[in-house]
Amino acid sequence: MEEGVQLTQAEVGHRYEVFHTDCPARGVVDHVTSRWGVWVLISLRSNDLRFYELRDSIQGVSEKMLAQTLRALVEDGLVWREVEPTTPPQVTYGLTEFGHDVGEPLTDMLDRITQRLPSRDPG
Repeated sequence: MEEGVQLTQAEVGHRYEVFHTDCPARGVVDHVTSRWGVWVLISLRSNDLRFYELRDSIQGVSEKMLAQTLRALVEDGLVWREVEPTTPPQVTYGLTEFGHDVGEPLTDMLDRITQRLPSRDPG
């Protein structure tokens, strides 16, 4: 194959042509790999969390950015959202099966990075 030639669906063997700018999978990848998307998926890997618990688990994220990130991940089918009709409403988030599939390699990557970093001096 010539260098620089786009692969067709048949050549790639995948459902989407991810290197095309109009590929719907690119939007999902953008949301997962956004500044906060990775942290949301990793935070939800073992427990469903309410909005404030999720916010507290991810230091540095604003409520606005967390809400935007969650909205995108819910639309992509990676995260589910449940609203309890209380006053104020309690909103809980968790990973869908798709979210678990995508989040697992992210968790593995984080584990590998933290295991390879040099030890920090506690002093």
